[in-house]
Amino acid sequence: RPVTDSCSSPHYPRPVATGLGQTENAIATWQQATTTYTQANDPVGIIGSLINQAQAMQALGLYTQAKKTLDQVQGTLQTQPDSIKVMGLRSLGNTLRVIGELKESQKALQDSLAIARSTRYADAQQLKSPLDISATLLSLGNTTRAQRDTKAALAFYQQAATASTSPITRTQAQLNQLSVLIDTQQAGAATKLVAQIQTEIGQLPPSRAAVYAQINFAQSLTKLRQTGTANTLSSTDIGQILARAVQQAKTLNDTRAEAYALGYLGNLYEQTQQLSNAQGLTEQALLIAQSANASDIAYRWQWQLGRLLKAQGKLKSAISAYSEAVNTLQSLRSDLVSIDPEVQFSFREEVEPVYRQLVDLLLQSPQAEEESDRQNLIRARSVIESLQLAELDNFFRAACLQGQIVQIDQVIDRDDPTAAVIYPIILPDRLEVILKLPNRPLMHYKSAIAQDEVEKAIDTLRRNLTTSFLVKRAQDSSRPVYDWLIRPAEEALAHSQIKTLVFVLDGVLRNVPMAALYDGQQYLVQKYSIALTPGLQLLAPKSLERRELKALTAGLTQARLGFAPLSNVANEVQEIQSEVPSTVILDREFTSANFQDKLKSVSFPVVHLATHGQFSSQADQTFILTWDAPLYVKQLDNVLRDRNQNQPKAIELLVLSACQTAVGDKRAALGLAGVAVRAGARSTLASLWSINDRSTSILMSEFYRELAKTNVSKAEALRQAQLTLLQNPQFKFPLYWSPFVLVGNWL
Repeated sequence: RPVTDSCSSPHYPRPVATGLGQTENAIATWQQATTTYTQANDPVGIIGSLINQAQAMQALGLYTQAKKTLDQVQGTLQTQPDSIKVMGLRSLGNTLRVIGELKESQKALQDSLAIARSTRYADAQQLKSPLDISATLLSLGNTTRAQRDTKAALAFYQQAATASTSPITRTQAQLNQLSVLIDTQQAGAATKLVAQIQTEIGQLPPSRAAVYAQINFAQSLTKLRQTGTANTLSSTDIGQILARAVQQAKTLNDTRAEAYALGYLGNLYEQTQQLSNAQGLTEQALLIAQSANASDIAYRWQWQLGRLLKAQGKLKSAISAYSEAVNTLQSLRSDLVSIDPEVQFSFREEVEPVYRQLVDLLLQSPQAEEESDRQNLIRARSVIESLQLAELDNFFRAACLQGQIVQIDQVIDRDDPTAAVIYPIILPDRLEVILKLPNRPLMHYKSAIAQDEVEKAIDTLRRNLTTSFLVKRAQDSSRPVYDWLIRPAEEALAHSQIKTLVFVLDGVLRNVPMAALYDGQQYLVQKYSIALTPGLQLLAPKSLERRELKALTAGLTQARLGFAPLSNVANEVQEIQSEVPSTVILDREFTSANFQDKLKSVSFPVVHLATHGQFSSQADQTFILTWDAPLYVKQLDNVLRDRNQNQPKAIELLVLSACQTAVGDKRAALGLAGVAVRAGARSTLASLWSINDRSTSILMSEFYRELAKTNVSKAEALRQAQLTLLQNPQFKFPLYWSPFVLVGNWL
C-alpha cells in the first residue's frame, strides 16, 4: 500500500518523496543514504534506510526486490530499537502478504503490533505509538482478508480506523472496510460508512495515497450502485471524485497516479455507455502510463481500449488492443503479482479476463481467408498457453516455468506421432476446442453451451464419480462432456491412428478425470492412453530408462497431525518393492529432513509418496504430509533444488498416491499443476481424490509392472493399470480407477 509511515528515530530518513509520488527518486536517495550510513558504521541508519527502500519498492510493485532488501534487515532487526523493529516487521509483513506467504505475514505483523502496543516502546521518547498501531492493524486487516477471513479483516479495519491519528490511514482502513462490506453483501452497513468516508476523503491533503484513496472510493461506489442499493451516490458524483483525483495527481506531477485516475474516469464513462469520451480518456491514460514506463498500469488501459473498440464493432482494432495488453502482461510475468497493489488485486477479475476476451475475439472474428483463420487458431492457442502460465505465476507469486523446455507440437510431430493434443477453452457463451494432430494444421470445433452450464455439468460429474457406486449414473453424467470434447474429433483421431490423448485443460475441467468420459459404449481410457499438461511447453521429452529404474518410496501408515491412518500404504509399498528396486522410509523415518537427505544421497529416477496431501488453488494450502510437518508446495521446490545440486538428473516420475484436490475449491487442480511444475519432475502421477483402499495398491503394483517393460510409455502403463481395476468386479466403479492422472511427459 502507499507509504504513510514514518519513524521518530533521528537517524531514520522520513519517506516524504513517496508521499509526493516521486518513488523512483526516493529509492535512489535511500540507496545513497545506506551507503553513507555504512561508511559511518551506523547500523540504525542502515536499517532505517533499507526499510524505506523496501517501502518504496513496494509502492512501485517491486515486491521480489523489496523482499530481498528486507531479508538484509531481518537478521539484525532483533538487536535494534523498538521503533525500528515495528517498522521493519510491518514492511516485512506487507511484502510477505503480497508474495503469498500469508502465515509468515501475519506472524510478522502480530509481532510488530505487540511491540507497538508495548509500554517498553519508549526508545524515541514516546510511549505507545497510535500511528504505528493503526498502520499495523490496517496491514493485519489486509493479510486476514487475503486469508479469506472477512470477519477478522473487518475487525482489524475498524480497530485501525478507531486507533489512527493519521487521516490517510483512517481513510484507507475505512475504504478497505467498505470494500469488504460490499463483497459480503452488507449493503446497509456499507451505505452508512460511505457517508462517513465522503466527509473525510475530500479533506485529505494532496498525496499519491490521497489520489489512490479517491480511486478506491470511486470503485467501491460503482460496485455499490451495481448492487441496486438505494441512496448511493450518482455516477456524476463518482465522476467528480475521480476528476478531483486527476487534478491532484497533475498538481503533484505524479504520472503514475494520473494514469490510474484518468483510466478509471474512462472506465466510469465506459459503464455509462459514453463510449467516445471513455475512449479519449483511456487513450490519454495509456499514453501517460507508457511514457512513464508503467507497464503494470498500461496493460489495464490497453484492455479497456480493447473493450471500447469491441463495443463499437471495431473488431480488428479491438484484437490489436487486446493483443498489446496480453503482450504487456507477458513482459510482467516475473512481477505479475505487482499489478495495482493499491486497489484490492484479484487475478480472476483483473488479469484472467484479458486473455479469455482476446481468445473469444480471435475465435469469432470473421476471416476472408482460410490461412487467416489458421493464424487466429494459432494465436488463440498461444494466448491460452500464456494464461496457463500466468495462472501458475499467480499461484506461486513468481515466474515458475523456467529452464529447458520444448514446445509440445515438436513432441507429437517428432517424438510421438501417435499422440494428439486437445485444448478446451471455456468462454461465457460457448466451449471451444482446438485439436492438434501430428504434422497437421490445427483443427477447431465448439459447443454452444454457457460457462455456468459447463460448470454445473462438471460439478455433477465430479460428485457422481466420487460418491456414487452407480456406474450408469457416472456414465450418464460424463456423456455430455465426452460429446463436447471428443465426439466431434472421433473421425480425425481414428484417421491419424491416435493412441494417446494429451489434454491442456481449462478451468473446472481440471477437476474431473478425462479417463472416465463415456461415449455410450466405452470409457475414454478403454480407447486411449491419457495425459495432462499444464501448458504447451514441457521439460525436454525423454523416455524412462528402464535399466536404471529405482524408486525412493516414502509414506505414512499411522494417523498423524490430525490426518487418518492410511491402512493400505504398507501393502502399496510392498507391491512397489516387488516390482522396482526401492529405498523405503515409512512413518517416523519419513521426516522432511530425512526425506531430503535420501533424495540428495542417491539419484532416484522415481519418487513415490504414499501420504496425505492436498491440492488447492492457494499455494499455502497445497501440501504433502510428512511425519513431522506438512511439506508445502513452495518448500518442495527448495527440497528438490538442493537435490539437483547433488544429483543433476531430473526426477523422471513423481508419484503422489494419496493426495486429493481440496473439497469445494473449483480451481483446486491448479495446485496439482503447481506441484508438478515446482517438483521439476518430467512426469507427475497423482490422484484427484484419495482412495484409501486395496484398489490403490493393486493399481500401483500394475503400473510399476507395466512401467518396467521397455516398450511401454508412462501413459500406457497407467492405462493398463486402470484397465486392470476396471475389469475387476470389485473395483469397476470409476471411483476407484479414474482419479489417477498423469501430468507432464507421457513418453
